[in-house]
Amino acid sequence: MKYRKHIFICTNDKDPAKPHCGSERGMALVDAFRQDLRARGIKDVRAQKAGCLDLCAFGPSVTVYPEGVCYGHLTLDDVPRIVEQHIVGDEPVADKVLPY
Repeated sequence: MKYRKHIFICTNDKDPAKPHCGSERGMALVDAFRQDLRARGIKDVRAQKAGCLDLCAFGPSVTVYPEGVCYGHLTLDDVPRIVEQHIVGDEPVADKVLPY
C-alpha cells in the first residue's frame, strides 16, 4: 500500500445560510495538513481535498482512513495536534472526534 493513512478534508460549498465546510476553509486545512506532513518528512500519508463528507453541521470536517475517524469544527490550530497525536502517534484527538 502506497499510503499508510489518508486525510480527507471537505472542501464542499453549500448554501451559505446553512452550516457547511466550504472551499475556502477546507482548502486552508488541506494546505496546512500538507505543510505539516512535509515539514515532518512524512511521505506515507496523503492529505487531500474531498467533496461532501455529510458532516456539514460540524464543518470544517476531516476524515482519517483507514480508521474512519471523523473530526469536526477544525481550525488551522488543530492541524499540528492531529498530525502529532493521530498521524504520528496513532491516537485520535478525542476532543475533536465527532460522536456519531
